Amino acid sequence: MTRKQTQPINILMADDDEDDRLLTVDALAESRVLNNLFCVEDGVELLEFLRHEGKYTDPASAPRPSLILLDLNMPRKDGREALQELKNDPKLRSIPVVILTTSKEEEDMLRGYDLGCASYITKPVNFEGLVELMRALGRYWIEFVELPSE
Repeated sequence: MTRKQTQPINILMADDDEDDRLLTVDALAESRVLNNLFCVEDGVELLEFLRHEGKYTDPASAPRPSLILLDLNMPRKDGREALQELKNDPKLRSIPVVILTTSKEEEDMLRGYDLGCASYITKPVNFEGLVELMRALGRYWIEFVELPSE
């Protein structure tokens, strides 16, 4: 089996925890995953980024992501609400969403898949686990999966 040419992809992370965002940046760098990572702090900001609204009106500073990493528990608009809105939007629903959360609730997992997430992953408890997860995600989403360009 031949692997496709690896090129950086745009990853958009929606997570209100600054430490989790910084650890993810470090884990992606440590795992040597080719990507451009953009971060937002809640579901409202996620949708503004995707729709080029508010402070994201310039498409160059808010490119269409190839993949979204979505936390469930965020202020203003949580991940469940944002996922539902995103998957109901014909212009956005083709973007794969990986739920990356601390929630181990079966109900959250089932609802996430019902709403259209591509994967549901519980956040690792340590940095080494996060590096390994980012390496695996990068390998899967960058080397193997064919992602739509728009």
